[in-house]
Amino acid sequence: MQTPNANDEAAAAIAFDTAMTGRRASGPLRTLIATLAMGLAFVAVGAQLVRLAIRGQGGMSVSINETVAQSFARPDIVDRNGRLLATDVEAYSLFADPQRVIDRDEVIEKLGAVFTDIDRTALRRDLSDRNRRFVWLRRGLSPRVAQQVHNLGLPGLDFRRELRRAYPAGNIAGHTIGYVNIDNKGVAGIERYVDEVVGVDAVHTATIADRPPVRLSIDVGVQHAVEAELADAIERYKAKGAAALVMDVNTGELLASASLPTVDPARPGTSLDTAFADKISSGTFELGSVFKTLTVAMALDQQLVTPDTVIDVGREMKTGRFTIKDVHSTGRPLSVAEIFLRSSNVGSAKLALQAGPKRQQEFLQHMSLLEGMKTEAGPVPPPQVPKRWGEVETVTVSYGHGIAMAPLQFAGAVATLINGGRKVVPTLVKRNPGADDAQAAPQQQLISPATSAAMRTLMRGNVSGPVGTGKRANVPGYDVGGKTGTAELPGPGGYREKAVISSFIGAFPMEAPQYVVFVLLFEPKGTAETGNEILASRNAAPTMARVVSRIGPLLGILPKQSASADRVPGSSGQGNGSLALRSRLAFDAATVAKYETR
Repeated sequence: MQTPNANDEAAAAIAFDTAMTGRRASGPLRTLIATLAMGLAFVAVGAQLVRLAIRGQGGMSVSINETVAQSFARPDIVDRNGRLLATDVEAYSLFADPQRVIDRDEVIEKLGAVFTDIDRTALRRDLSDRNRRFVWLRRGLSPRVAQQVHNLGLPGLDFRRELRRAYPAGNIAGHTIGYVNIDNKGVAGIERYVDEVVGVDAVHTATIADRPPVRLSIDVGVQHAVEAELADAIERYKAKGAAALVMDVNTGELLASASLPTVDPARPGTSLDTAFADKISSGTFELGSVFKTLTVAMALDQQLVTPDTVIDVGREMKTGRFTIKDVHSTGRPLSVAEIFLRSSNVGSAKLALQAGPKRQQEFLQHMSLLEGMKTEAGPVPPPQVPKRWGEVETVTVSYGHGIAMAPLQFAGAVATLINGGRKVVPTLVKRNPGADDAQAAPQQQLISPATSAAMRTLMRGNVSGPVGTGKRANVPGYDVGGKTGTAELPGPGGYREKAVISSFIGAFPMEAPQYVVFVLLFEPKGTAETGNEILASRNAAPTMARVVSRIGPLLGILPKQSASADRVPGSSGQGNGSLALRSRLAFDAATVAKYETR
């Protein structure tokens, strides 16, 4: 490419030859001397080319400033156990100096053979501008591709050594990790958090080795298992998308936050497509009957009722121009516990009306559900609440319609309901309890321990009892508890027909809850497996069971019963469940080992 000393060597040779012509030497001698001089010049040129070709282990000559002037050294991102999720790697960026380019057609032709997608018209235009001295051609090339271009020997082309982000785990936890721009600056997710919290100047001046890694709360093994089960659920139930999270009920640490379709941090172009948005924290949704957990907890905590209080729900009820009814009415009064287990809309409405609009709003505000929140990955959109909050709105909100929020925000409130009533702040960064940690301070008591204990009993009964809507979420030995929700999706002029979000919010083990799990399926279809129904009890609940079956052992929680009793819900064949479970756990263990880099 560049031969800085060749012209000087040739000029010296010509001067030497000219001096010789003044002497009375014989013709053959003059010819011999001239030939030797020209040979020396070519040897010098060849030596310079060889020096350029072998310079550096990668074979690259960086003829301009070799310091990284326009990219940023970033700290590694690791999961809670130190497994590498994001790191900097060396890359080469190709540029041209149009004033040094000798043959534009040759450059266009040869580069076009290497980069088949190159815009030849734009390249010709850029190389024809003799007023420019610098034109980027390709950024972030691997050493192999850069060597391939270098071997073309095109004058006027050179490389700049830069840093590029690499993601060893691929697209696992892609939404959470986020991505960087062409200059290695954080744009979204945790990558943006690194810039905002560590500081761009600090990142710019530090070397990679000097900067400690950012340790996430995510467990890559748990994350992988959750994503795999969501992919299976999408296929099983013909859903358009799915999402799930796993949260520590005491610290708010997210061990998994998955949204499918996912994004690839290394190729984030699809992230602008709404189908690829992070459904856990970037969107707000009406969540349906899972919201009844809050309605019942409110009525209990305000001492309006007890679990045994009987309420007349045998008939439809009118509120404004709306008629409230139950999908599977018993035609008789129900206790508060039965209202929860049978997911009675009429019962939830009557509980909310006992509290009234004002106290309902105050309770939801108290639970941090009427204002926006923020995580390390970015702001969470604020809930959408009724503009006018009268009796009609109080009724619809009681069963999760007329109010929309991010699943992450709702999950934080449910964690509070079952952890003894202490406020939980969701986080994507592993907590280090100490003086500087916000969670280390005493947590605010939002509901009474007695209310929390009652909610644990109700949620467990909804899964383990004979009439609960969450029976298919049961996993022997894990004491799963929770609540189903089937929410209609809004559309122009009202709600769309047979378009729902099916969800299950639950926790395990309910005797001493450690983890909240929230599973959501977007627009599932009725299948033979679900009896052609789209209810959460038929799709989200069994998905919850499969998730818990996989992540329990990864989290160090073994079932109280023998493994032979653990049949994976949804598996076919007599006794095949434990085999399927062992196979999945072996695969999960192999996946975890793949990312053990530290």
